[in-house]
Amino acid sequence: MVYEIWKPLLLTNFKTYLEVTGEKAVRIAKAAEKISKETGVCIVVAPQHVDLPLVARAVEIPVFAQHIDVNPPGPYTGSITAEAVKVAGASGTMLNHAEKRVTLSDLEKAIQRARVCSLYTAVCADTPRMAAAISLLNPDILVVEPPELIGTWKAVSRVKPEVLTLSLKLVRKFNKRVFLVCGAGIKTREDVKAAVKLGLDGVGSTTGIVKSPDPVKSLKNMAEELAKGFKC
Repeated sequence: MVYEIWKPLLLTNFKTYLEVTGEKAVRIAKAAEKISKETGVCIVVAPQHVDLPLVARAVEIPVFAQHIDVNPPGPYTGSITAEAVKVAGASGTMLNHAEKRVTLSDLEKAIQRARVCSLYTAVCADTPRMAAAISLLNPDILVVEPPELIGTWKAVSRVKPEVLTLSLKLVRKFNKRVFLVCGAGIKTREDVKAAVKLGLDGVGSTTGIVKSPDPVKSLKNMAEELAKGFKC
């Protein structure tokens, strides 16, 4: 089942961390579901592909794949198709993460493949100019993440706010609809508050949640700050 997305949005990518693998992924996803209902914030979780069915069956929030390939079903050994993640229970997919870059041409094809399968797309961009270019492809969510800040404790919303301000300015020239969120280094209420103040529609966080001493508390803090900023 595909669950809707809305603003404000909190996207947490599980990557391949052991702390959110298998049943541990389910536990965090269930906590995210509970926090989403309590705060009114749309929380999207992106587990590993092998955990997609396990997580999707356990919760009623949007569950995204971490990536899909451009190939349709057929003789493409090792490919991850849009159809397969849809059957697994995904509501959408991430694309073009700094750790899984694709060409602009393949990105366009992947977005089209996702659209055919009624999957949302959350596409990552490393610069304001790239964000503007990707916005022309009409993704549902655009995640601005300077790669040098990914996995650090330096939040883009506080360390490089000018990157987000310029991204907003350029993207809104071409696309008024896309949800614009920021990732890279987001870990505290202050980081989230700064993002909301800049005009972002939400935030994305991995390390700030998964590697936190208390992941559920960190998730709740971020969601509560988003709810406060958007007056949910």
